[in-house]
Amino acid sequence: MTELAPVIHAQARLRVVASLSTLGDGDKIAFPRLQELLVMTAGNLTVHLRKLEDAGYVEIRKTHRGRVPATLVRLSRRGRLAFEEYTETIRTLLDPTSPKEQP
Repeated sequence: MTELAPVIHAQARLRVVASLSTLGDGDKIAFPRLQELLVMTAGNLTVHLRKLEDAGYVEIRKTHRGRVPATLVRLSRRGRLAFEEYTETIRTLLDPTSPKEQP
């Protein structure tokens, strides 16, 4: 039996990755907007983003909009692939008799 990716499987990180996966490839979301969508504290979201960043699943870019600092987050290619593998594993666990989808 295939194991679920532990970095993604934690509930908060799964919510983060699932939310980021809805963005287009290469699209970014502002940290405050992601925090609002997930209803997470800034500290909690930061901790989970750091874990995902360490795994190479998200990319975080700190920049400025005018004079205001801005943090932008996006799912990396590696993160998108890991999430696709994770969801395929979940599907297999839920219905092991179902044939795998062909790309």
